[in-house]
Amino acid sequence: MEDDSEPEQSSWAYLPDVCLRHVFHWLDDRDRSRAALVCKKWSCAMHSGSLWRCRTITFYGQPSRARTLEFQSALWYTKKFGKYLKHLEIKLSNPYNTPFIKKFQVIMRGLLSHLGKCNSHLVSLSIKYLELDCLIWRNVVRAQFIKNLSAFLKRMSNQLDYLNLKGARITLEEGCELLNSLSSLTNRSFISEINIEDFFSLHLSVYSSALFHQTMSKFHRLTILTFNYNCISDELLDILRERSSHSLCTLNIKCHIHDPHGQVVSGMSWANLAKRAPKLNVNFFFERVMKHDHLARILLEEIPVRSISLRSCYFSDPDWTMRPTLTNILPAYWHGLQKLTLELNNDHELLDNELLQLILSCKRLLFLKVWAFLSVSFMERLLQNRAERKCILTTIKVRIYTAQDDSTEEERLLADIYRKFKYLIDSELNYFVITYPMV
Repeated sequence: MEDDSEPEQSSWAYLPDVCLRHVFHWLDDRDRSRAALVCKKWSCAMHSGSLWRCRTITFYGQPSRARTLEFQSALWYTKKFGKYLKHLEIKLSNPYNTPFIKKFQVIMRGLLSHLGKCNSHLVSLSIKYLELDCLIWRNVVRAQFIKNLSAFLKRMSNQLDYLNLKGARITLEEGCELLNSLSSLTNRSFISEINIEDFFSLHLSVYSSALFHQTMSKFHRLTILTFNYNCISDELLDILRERSSHSLCTLNIKCHIHDPHGQVVSGMSWANLAKRAPKLNVNFFFERVMKHDHLARILLEEIPVRSISLRSCYFSDPDWTMRPTLTNILPAYWHGLQKLTLELNNDHELLDNELLQLILSCKRLLFLKVWAFLSVSFMERLLQNRAERKCILTTIKVRIYTAQDDSTEEERLLADIYRKFKYLIDSELNYFVITYPMV
């Protein structure tokens, strides 16, 4: 007797569309295209706009065959589903010669032109580490790329909410041209987050530029601004106070040894900004700017500092000492400092007592990362104070530098300390402590 019943279908056939799209979300382009061939339902899922809202395209300077196929696929799908894009990230991986840069510029011109015509949803654009001051960027190619990017930003200015051009390294005039593109339609920009860290070329005194101040005065709704200290001036702080104080939450400020940072900024300007922007938190990142007189000119007590990172990048300089900074400058932020990072080659001074006293004085300090010459006993004292609730640290990451090849004894002592405070570490702390020979 023949069985006329229909063949039993797989449970996948009854999977709701929303679940199917969620599964597709975790697939790469190649697997998505293969899955779309299974049936009409899966093909429809493949074309769902929710799958194509975020896209990262990496341009490989020295591509293998697999990387070339990956890039071509990402580029093709970006153009095909570009109308759905909300978040676009462009990466340059090891650009090595002028022909590669020329190819990058031509592809970007076509891509930006296509998106400018078809997309009305893009809110986030990131193109980091362009390094336009490198010799592989010929003047003509560089000028054409900036022109294309500027035109795209102008077209998208009413919808973009986030722009990241970290590491562009361009001239003051070119940088202001790009930023002005965001406000060229209405002479105002309501973008909320901008990352222009290392945006300008090295050694530029941006803080003294009237053109830069005029450009920044067009931003009226900034919530997060990431930039370099060589942009800071009383004029800029006044502009932020007048234009964005109602929305401003975070300033991320990098100060690099090769950027000018000798300008005089008034504590009153900081105080006025903090008063008008009560939600404001400031995060400082210092790269090889370690001398006390330099830091004292920058780290004014009126600044609402939330985190500080001081990195000497393994350089040791007998002309600077960290002790005055730990005892005279940083304690001014005892009421607001939540995160402290110190990477020091302090082989000429011991800082155990000063560092511990600073930690105990900062009542809101949650995160501590220290790479420095410290005694192992420092960790025992710190954990003992944490066990007695004299500080509220939740993350402790320490690399104890030693001047000896053999750190067996120090590692044994650290293991003993861990066992002593194991109950605390395992239950309450993100804890990582090692020794590191600096010979």
